[in-house]
Amino acid sequence: MTRAETPHIAPEYETLKAFLDHQRDTLAWKCEGLGDEELRQQNIEPSPLSLMGLLRHMADVERGWFRRVIAGENAPPHFWHADGSETDFTKAADDTRESAFALWREEVAASRAIGEKVTLDDVVVHPRSGGEYSVRWIYVHMIEEYARHNGHADLLRERIDGATGE
Repeated sequence: MTRAETPHIAPEYETLKAFLDHQRDTLAWKCEGLGDEELRQQNIEPSPLSLMGLLRHMADVERGWFRRVIAGENAPPHFWHADGSETDFTKAADDTRESAFALWREEVAASRAIGEKVTLDDVVVHPRSGGEYSVRWIYVHMIEEYARHNGHADLLRERIDGATGE
């Protein structure tokens, strides 16, 4: 799989978008070649983490920051239980590779489209907390969120079939 290149010299916005795309590609790469059962494996006890759960979680993270916060859409999370608890990881065993990837790719595409309509200096209000965030902060946070979870994906993948990589 080819991952997005990160420029060594580029304007700030292009750099941030490229680093975010590189992290997105890394998550997809960590799942490459695995079927439903492998993606569902929760093999780092006692954590409920799985690669399927990470895909589902990142679909909701994309949806939350880009669609709800930046675009102001009424886009409820996909993986929340009526009591407010997250089900991205705990119900991942009920999902399939095809549906998890389709949803994640749909949310990534929506995020990219929204990102083209704003500037890094735009300030948005989080609908739940009322906190103000710059789009710049959201991009940096998204890179951090993917990077952290890609570290989890490294461990999960290694436990599944021994595959390692940057």
